[in-house]
Amino acid sequence: MDDLEKMKTGMWLYARKPQIRKALQRCEELVFRFNSLPSSREEERNAIIRQLFGRTGGTFCIHSPFHCDFGSQISIGEDFTGNFNLTILDEAPVTIGNHVFIGPNVGIYTVTHALLPDQRNAGVMRSLPVTIGDNVWIGGNCVVMQGVTIGDGTVIGAGSVVTRDIPAGVIAFGNPCRVIRPVTEDDRITEVI
Repeated sequence: MDDLEKMKTGMWLYARKPQIRKALQRCEELVFRFNSLPSSREEERNAIIRQLFGRTGGTFCIHSPFHCDFGSQISIGEDFTGNFNLTILDEAPVTIGNHVFIGPNVGIYTVTHALLPDQRNAGVMRSLPVTIGDNVWIGGNCVVMQGVTIGDGTVIGAGSVVTRDIPAGVIAFGNPCRVIRPVTEDDRITEVI
């Protein structure tokens, strides 16, 4: 098992390895190219994301600036929108479903570091996957922490810190994020101009 595969195991490991650094540099270069292109060059930008990510749906929109650590651990479904300043620390898989909208300044973090300074300074870390279901909306300035699953059709309110799983079909917000109520037919907008 190589160092990149070890990162996906959820075990504590020393992350300062040549193979990991090389993968980080590759990603950083692709992200720099993506962020340097104007939005009018959509085909080139999308080609970079397809090269960077493990899987993409046919249609997606990611606004600049965008940041990630590896890219290869990120999987997005159809009709994905990532607003400005989306940051995904993808040391473990990040799986995002279809028709997901992520607001500005959102961070998705699969990685955590050792709490003791000597271990943290030595690069001890571990990562756990994040899964975001279909039809999810994550409001601006949210943080989604490692190991979290957000269920289908859920809305995460702006400014939330999601530290544990959130079920499907609910509105949840806060720090820490908690379920407020279900999404119901009463939430339907009946008059749209």
